[in-house]
Amino acid sequence: MDQLTQLSARLGEQLQALKAQVSTAESCTGGGIAEAITRVAGSSAWFEAGFVTYSNQQKTRQLGVPAELFRQVGAVSREVVRAMALGAQAASGARFAVAVSGVAGPDGGTPDKPVGTVWLAWADGEQLYAQCRRFAGDRHAVREQTVAAALQGLIRLAAGEKPEEG
Repeated sequence: MDQLTQLSARLGEQLQALKAQVSTAESCTGGGIAEAITRVAGSSAWFEAGFVTYSNQQKTRQLGVPAELFRQVGAVSREVVRAMALGAQAASGARFAVAVSGVAGPDGGTPDKPVGTVWLAWADGEQLYAQCRRFAGDRHAVREQTVAAALQGLIRLAAGEKPEEG
């Protein structure tokens, strides 16, 4: 069993014990978090919904992210992933949510947000946490590290711990 499947199985055990569900709101991972979760047999008991909102328009349409945020701070930002996580919770009714938006590469980086920059947000009820990470490697490596970080944050949150703020 690979790392992402192990993390997903661990998350599932925790969520089942809590009788809670999770939803995902993904941009740069293109559904990779939801895919890792649904590798686990029985995940339908604790995985509620996955939103792949690659365009800013869909982040607004499906998750209710205010359009003005993209002009003010850009899609790869604390404000946008926080809004994505809250939108996934609201749209799905799940207690927990995770959201990611980043620059997976090989193009699209800027001096302020180089390739490998990813913002993650986790929500548990009304608690909301966000973190900026910088991952190394090619597009595949950045996406895989993002999925792992998203799952690890959910595991910490389900255990009653706070994912690190950044």
